[in-house]
Parts: sequence; structure tokens; C-alpha cells
Amino acid sequence: MTYTTPFLEIYPERIRANAKTIADLCHANGIQLAAVTKVTAAHDVVARSLELAGADMIADSRISNLRSLGESGIALPRLLLRLPAPSEALDVVRNSEISLNSGLTTLKLLSDAALSQKIKHGVIIMVDVGDLREGVWPDMAVDLVKEAAKLNGLEIMGMGCNLACYGGVIPSEENMQKLIDVRAQCRKATGLPLDILSGGNSANLPLLASGKMPSEINHLRIGEAIILGRNVLDRSPWPGLRQDTFRLFAEVIEVGRKPSVPIGARGQDAFGGTTDFEDRGIRKRAICTIGRQDVVVDGIEPEDHGITLLGGSSDHLILDVEEASTDVQVGDELSFFPGYGALLAMATSPYVAKVVVRDK
Repeated sequence: MTYTTPFLEIYPERIRANAKTIADLCHANGIQLAAVTKVTAAHDVVARSLELAGADMIADSRISNLRSLGESGIALPRLLLRLPAPSEALDVVRNSEISLNSGLTTLKLLSDAALSQKIKHGVIIMVDVGDLREGVWPDMAVDLVKEAAKLNGLEIMGMGCNLACYGGVIPSEENMQKLIDVRAQCRKATGLPLDILSGGNSANLPLLASGKMPSEINHLRIGEAIILGRNVLDRSPWPGLRQDTFRLFAEVIEVGRKPSVPIGARGQDAFGGTTDFEDRGIRKRAICTIGRQDVVVDGIEPEDHGITLLGGSSDHLILDVEEASTDVQVGDELSFFPGYGALLAMATSPYVAKVVVRDK
């Protein structure tokens, strides 16, 4: 079957193999795996691969994605990653079994919504251990958990933290211990078991693999490491995982020899930026059918190592193909491996077709 470019190939068997490797690592260390689908917009084939690989939960940051996961027949508990907005409390309890939370106002609304549905909604209280994204500050956690425990529509299942997202703080024995200590204080103050201790995301895997993860940490939320097979601290390949889980194809719509530096006085580009250009003389250049509306342009890597990505506008990807391994012509389809940001954008773009490819 022929697809109109641009299109994104998805290789579910490779994703499943990656997920099984990570699930086995987690389970061998007494850790539940919440496999994260958000970077693929909860594509049902990807979610099924994660379920079949042994994930314990499916996690996503968007309620609409969690709803579609339920409608597609995924049987695993669904975890909402982004803190719920007060206005969406009812949708949260209808479409997720567990959510991450850090504030009493929203917790009260979730409790009311759960009671209206005659259910209990699971909650993991997030603690900020230094990355400065979501989470209650450690010295305020006890008061929050004490108040949350009074809400009849909720089950306070445990506590968690997030690292290496906003502040780039690397998970360590020290910040994991901070989470453990806060949990101990909350247990003592409330008598709640708080069984789940969710230590973080893919960035926690190096600590786990090193054998230095504290044994109290029993839950991780893993997405990029599974989906793209990389160590998210430096984007190096994770041992034993595949990185060829997705491929982008875009069609060449212009080829020509042009100067490598624009001619004339220059101001800002269409996105308000300015670019420094290296003068490499007259070079063979190609334009492809994808741009910043659909992808993070500098987040894709040409499969042909002789091709250099120069940049892009809203709808055009501009390449230097002077040293390409083949004679690039109009109508050719060029392939690229996406990074996390690029995949996230393409997964949500209606202009990029998604094509499932089964390995033979």
C-alpha cells in the first residue's frame, strides 16, 4: 500500500521487545511498571504492545488519550500523569483509576466527583524533591496527606516524585531517600500504608540498573526509554533495546544547487528567530514535505548519514544532500529517525499518517 507523505512508520514488535526488557528489569527489583503512552498519543497498537509486554499500568498525561485506551479494550489500570485541572475532575475519575496530585483544592473536587460516580479514585501525592516541576514541598506533605485522608471518595495509594523534566535534576540515592523519608513521616502522621512509592520516570533507569535504587521505590513511570530505546540522561542507546522503533518518511519536492548563505539583509525568520549560516559554497539542497507545524525539525536524524539537516519552516524541511549516498531527486522519499520531541509532535499532527509495520 502506498501512503501520502509525510508518514510515520510504527514497529510494534520492536516496542514490545523494549517494553519486556524494561518490565523484566523493573519486576526483578520489585518495581511496578507504569508504561507511558503520551509520546505516541496513546496509539492503540503501541498501548497493546506495552500491555502484552507485561506493564502493570498504562499512563498518559491527557484524559482524551486515557479515554481512548479504555475504549480500545486495554484492561490495565490507567494512570493520569499531568496534575488534574479542577474543571476536569469528573472526566478524571471516569477515565482513569489513579491520578498524580499535589493540591487539596483539586483533591476535594476529585473526591466529590468519585462519590457522584459511586467509586473510589486512587491518588498518588506528588512531592517536589528538587526538580521544581509539580509536587508539594516536602515540609508541607504531612499536612496535605492528613487532609486528603479525610476525603471519602479517594484512596491515597502512595507518594511519588518527578525528576529530570523541568530542572534536569538527575535521580540519585539522595533525592530518592528524601521521598522515602517524606513517606515515612506521612505514614506516622496518618496511619495510612501509602504502599506505592513512585520514584520517577525513564531518568531513574540508570540508578536502577546500577543497583543503587533504594529498595523502598516500587513504582516507575517509563515512556521514552521503552518507546525509543534510549537513556534519557544523555540520549545514548540503552543496552539491549532497539532505537529503530519509528521511522519518518518525507517526499522530496525540490532539488537544486544553491548558496549556503542567504543573500541580502536579514531579519528574523518566520518563527522570530535568527540563524547563523556557515558558508560552505554552492551545495546541492533538497526540500521535503514536512515542517515545524508537524515535527521538531532539529529532533529528527536522517537515516542517510550523508544528508545534513539545515532547518525548516512551517511546511518545509531543508536538507543538504551534497554528500548523500544516492543521487537525491524530486519524488524520492527520504527517511529519518525521530527523537522524543519530534515523535511527540508527529503523533499529535493530523498531517502525518501513522503506518503500522509488522516485522516478518
